[in-house]
Amino acid sequence: MRTLWRCVRMQNRIFWRTPVAAFFTLVFPILMLVLFTAIFGNDAFDTVYGRVNSSQFYTPGLAVFAAASSTYTGIGINLASRRELGILKRVRGTPIPPWIYLGGVVLSAVWVAALGVVAMVVLGVAAYGVNVEAAKVPAMVVTFVVGSASFAALGLALASVARSVAMAVPTANATLLPLAFISNIFVPFGSETPAWLDLLGNIFPLKHFGLAFGEAMNPLSDAPAFEWHRLGVLLIWLAVGAAVAAWKFSWEPPVISGRSSRRRRTQPAPA
Repeated sequence: MRTLWRCVRMQNRIFWRTPVAAFFTLVFPILMLVLFTAIFGNDAFDTVYGRVNSSQFYTPGLAVFAAASSTYTGIGINLASRRELGILKRVRGTPIPPWIYLGGVVLSAVWVAALGVVAMVVLGVAAYGVNVEAAKVPAMVVTFVVGSASFAALGLALASVARSVAMAVPTANATLLPLAFISNIFVPFGSETPAWLDLLGNIFPLKHFGLAFGEAMNPLSDAPAFEWHRLGVLLIWLAVGAAVAAWKFSWEPPVISGRSSRRRRTQPAPA
């Protein structure tokens, strides 16, 4: 456990020494909350939670988006980059158990996700009067843990199937951002939403993560506000991500056949 804790601290240092990652993970969702509230106002409108203020709708959704960005995008891109650079191969050759290193990566991403969620909720409560009830805090915590674990497993799966960081970056963005638009994160769905679009959002985990967390902050819901069926969907995606990672994850950098062939051609012929 001491070694695991040291690995978590090491990964945290790496994160804070990368200002771009810190900005898009923590600052960008907060800026979106400020901009959405400034553009659309903080008036009440009909949402999936009932008639609530816009800040009450956007705060839990953007908090979930920050958590998914830290775990899914962060883990997937970082591990793919380190594999391509040969860092994972060198780590594999050290006495550190592989699960310790991966555990440090995952726990560090979850810790950053927790910071993003807390910052978003605190801003919503302090600046916009967002409702948070003490009786529903356990539901918020459980939803965050299950959702972050699910997206961390999917981040490991992304790193497993992406052969290079050039593949991991567009794959992460092309999957997370469109899902945010159809999962009640950026755009509130109403009665006029096409049924096929609503069904598509129900298949993937981001919508269930956002709605379960948002219901725990909904002033119109009854405590303890656990959304067990949505947590069940998140657990299914956790199992899928873990299975793909266990099947496909590699510590070795990808072999580029063209370079290998060129190296073979330039080798001198034996005397």
